[in-house]
Amino acid sequence: MLYPVIWMVVSSLRPSEEIFREPGIVLDSFEISNYADGWNALSYPFNVYLLNSALVVIGSIVGNLVSCSLAAYAFARLEFTGKRLFFAIMLLSIMLPIHVIIVPQYVLFSQLGWVNTFLPLIVPKLLATDAFFIFLMVQFIRGIPKELDEAARIDGAGHPRIFLQIILPLMVPALATTTIFTFIWTWNDFFSQLIYLTKPNLYTMPLALRAFIDADSTTNFGEMFAMSVVSLLPIFLIFLVGQRFLIKGIATTGIK
Repeated sequence: MLYPVIWMVVSSLRPSEEIFREPGIVLDSFEISNYADGWNALSYPFNVYLLNSALVVIGSIVGNLVSCSLAAYAFARLEFTGKRLFFAIMLLSIMLPIHVIIVPQYVLFSQLGWVNTFLPLIVPKLLATDAFFIFLMVQFIRGIPKELDEAARIDGAGHPRIFLQIILPLMVPALATTTIFTFIWTWNDFFSQLIYLTKPNLYTMPLALRAFIDADSTTNFGEMFAMSVVSLLPIFLIFLVGQRFLIKGIATTGIK
């Protein structure tokens, strides 16, 4: 399972002409210049694309944490007309492929003038469109004793205060799980970003890596692999730091 990743790291340290000539993972030469050359190989330095990805990721994380937690609290604790129907529709939306809705979404965002901006990638997250995270948080909130809510209600607390001061602090594992998954999925997202971002200065990291492959000229795979390694480092760090929260969040939401 790890061999392709190890091979990519090793290949990033080889001259491009030797990458496919030597399929093994033993280095005969050490080419650190691939990292320096790859950083400035495209129209803009690679830090521009990393920053663009970071902006989209941060906006998506904040949007999912705020909107999905509010929606989950409503489904788990409030009583309103059509609650079961809306919950079923929310679950059904998980089964809907993005390719089905991308065309009407593109038409809508194009009419709003949002193409070639980060808004189509961030604004939907503020509207609780990721049903998986809503379901995960609903399951977590249902595991919190309702007696805590009732005690707070006796003290005069309303739903906003109960949510902010009681439920939200107890949801840290579920919120951490949402943060990690949102980071990984958004950081690696290629399709949506390819649809809405066409200007090179707005490219995110996946689009920048795709730009290394040129059908009309020779592709420098050494530089591409070097930047691929750079792009993987944030994912490894986030996963290592948040692994215990991820395991705890999934194990305590009924998703086993």
